[in-house]
Amino acid sequence: MSVEQRPANNAGHAPEGSGLKRIVAASMVGTVVEWYEFFLYATAATLVFGKYFFPSTGNDLDGIIQAFLTYAVGFIARPLGGIVFGQIGDKLGRKPTLQLTIVIIGISTFLMGCLPGFADIGYLAPALLVALRFIQGFALGGEWGGAVLLVAEHSPNKTRAFWSSWPQAAVPVGNLLATLVLYIMSTTLSGGAFLGWGWRVAFWLSAVIVFVGYIRTNVSESPIFLEAKELVEKEQAVSYGVFEVLRKYPKGIFQAMGLRFAENIMYYLVVSFAIVYLKSVHKYDTSSLLLALLIAHVIHFAIIPQYGRLADRIGRKPVYLAGAILGATWPFFAFPMFDTRNAVVIVLAVTIGLCLHGLMYAGQPAIMAEMFPTRMRYSGASLGSQVTSIFAGSLAPLLATQWLKDTGSWVPTAIYLVVACAITTVAVLSLKETKGIALEDVDKEDAAREGLLTAARR
Repeated sequence: MSVEQRPANNAGHAPEGSGLKRIVAASMVGTVVEWYEFFLYATAATLVFGKYFFPSTGNDLDGIIQAFLTYAVGFIARPLGGIVFGQIGDKLGRKPTLQLTIVIIGISTFLMGCLPGFADIGYLAPALLVALRFIQGFALGGEWGGAVLLVAEHSPNKTRAFWSSWPQAAVPVGNLLATLVLYIMSTTLSGGAFLGWGWRVAFWLSAVIVFVGYIRTNVSESPIFLEAKELVEKEQAVSYGVFEVLRKYPKGIFQAMGLRFAENIMYYLVVSFAIVYLKSVHKYDTSSLLLALLIAHVIHFAIIPQYGRLADRIGRKPVYLAGAILGATWPFFAFPMFDTRNAVVIVLAVTIGLCLHGLMYAGQPAIMAEMFPTRMRYSGASLGSQVTSIFAGSLAPLLATQWLKDTGSWVPTAIYLVVACAITTVAVLSLKETKGIALEDVDKEDAAREGLLTAARR
């Protein structure tokens, strides 16, 4: 029997109506706040940090490249966070892990807003920035898996992609809020005041994270996780977590990494490098750039759940494949659109980029939840997702900016995205379609496999 034909075994586990919506809302609220802070750093790195935390070389791109290097530190830390918090999440639960990560991110981001600049303390300024960025990325590495799995494991089989896409939609909301705060500060303050202290306000607002974290207190763990936890505790031979998923499901880890590769690169090219390109090549106004991103983030938020619904209707693979193939075309029309310097055309180019990205992004939680059994799902999803960020999202704006400095052209960046999309296309084609599968069936297959392996060892 194919996975599409299997009965919806977990339908009784899915909370109905307001119960499921409350779980979705709780996951979204925390995700909005945490990604607000992570993306706040990305936007500030392109607009402020290159000038404030690093010595001047006479070339603004040098400062931006240095700022993107500190930005990459957060991505390097994310897999470590995914390993540590994935292990905790698979053992203790999704909820306590999420409550811990949200507080850590809030404190580290608030402290970033308190740092003195290079003119005040020299190289100690970027050193402290790097340390806080590492802590921020470490905590975020454990956030994503918990937030999406909390929803995915509560969702009905037939609509899992739709419901679990909502935490994904919370990411552009977080970016929207970060962009909105910086836009307000940049339009109401002089350039000197914005660079001197205005940007700090956005970081200090992270203090609200301590209160938001408790919104997740009333959310229950999924029944399927509680059952898996009980089994692990009862059967000492059954293991869980990071090392177990690496040993038993290495193919799934590599497939998850392949899925993330082009999606992660494309996102940061659209929301980060586009700003660099327009500011450095065309000296485009900062406020106008932030306004363009505001509009694009709103549309991105609205369209992600619709792509999730589509993945439930026609399958995970066709939707993801469309995103990978169409995403490869984006730079070839987007950068010529940027070169027009027309505000409407620029907004359209950024918006199209995020809409194509959404085709890949919306179905990720459902796909990754369906790839791993419950006892190691948090670790598998977090590891497969976050390791990729080292080679994808962390390097994408850095490499693109360096190529722009060396060649003065966007073409190397376009070729880079095409290669990334080709890798993701191969990963998608290697997957089996899991539309409508019951997570209990994934656990049953894992249990049967464990039994076979045990028998073989005997």
